[in-house]
Amino acid sequence: MGLKPELVEYLQVRSQSGLPEVWQAPVSTIRKNLENRAEASGEPENIHEVIHRYIPGPTSDLPIRIYRPVKGAVLPVLVFFHGGGWVLNNLDSYEQSMRSLANKGQLVVIAVNYQKAPELPFPVPFDDCYATLLWVKENSTKLGIDPNQIGVGGDSAGGNLAAGVALKARDTNDVELAFQLLIYPCNDSDMNYDSAYNNGTGYGLSTQAMKWFWEQYLAKKSDAKNPYAVPVSAKDFSGLAPAIITTAEFDPLLDDGYIYAELLRKSGVQTIYREYEGVIHGYFTLAGVTPEAEVLHSYLADEINALLKR
Repeated sequence: MGLKPELVEYLQVRSQSGLPEVWQAPVSTIRKNLENRAEASGEPENIHEVIHRYIPGPTSDLPIRIYRPVKGAVLPVLVFFHGGGWVLNNLDSYEQSMRSLANKGQLVVIAVNYQKAPELPFPVPFDDCYATLLWVKENSTKLGIDPNQIGVGGDSAGGNLAAGVALKARDTNDVELAFQLLIYPCNDSDMNYDSAYNNGTGYGLSTQAMKWFWEQYLAKKSDAKNPYAVPVSAKDFSGLAPAIITTAEFDPLLDDGYIYAELLRKSGVQTIYREYEGVIHGYFTLAGVTPEAEVLHSYLADEINALLKR
């Protein structure tokens, strides 16, 4: 099928904006150009409670937001890492998607604004995310969450971070994760797959932009062989947390998510995979543009609860 009409219009407006591509201007300019991104993410829905606070990270205090759908109950938790190529975005443009997931899934969502490349490349953003997971586990009683129902998730670069965090959690036995949620992740820095060519331009995220993001994140050549930075490079995928992986039809990263899902399946990891038709990279946070965002939120909430047997 073709692109959803509302996304065709959205992409046309973007292309006519005259804004530079990510590699054409200073990072500070690119970040400033995205300050109104929250408008496309939709009006934040009502939720019982949102707490803004800081937690100690390895090299800096980290801003987090805690989304609680109901008062009092001990709930599962999703520790969420946002996308943006490890360089862009913050928690504001994720406000509606985080509230939506918490409400629809009846779970606590804790989102962290990790430090960004290129100023702070790998391993800093990854270490911030892993430290957030450990903080959540250590404070589970105070947070009113079930320590046996902790999952990690993210979209795009956040999906990469979640996959890396899931690998380290398995390797260290620090946390037995209940699930990992990977929304059109970028887990392969080589990008030698068909969708990088077939969907390389014209759909928002371009393959050239994605390769630029990888260059900002991986400061050393050896980082490309580190599975916490490039999860597809892991030698062993067995024993990982059950995975929910979703992709978008018109996304250069379409094959990335599919390939990673197959790697997990072949290693005996319980894996749920779904490709959504007619949509583009980034639509998870485009509830103000397309109703397909809320469709995705509902699906993810249902699949998380199915894995948790709730």
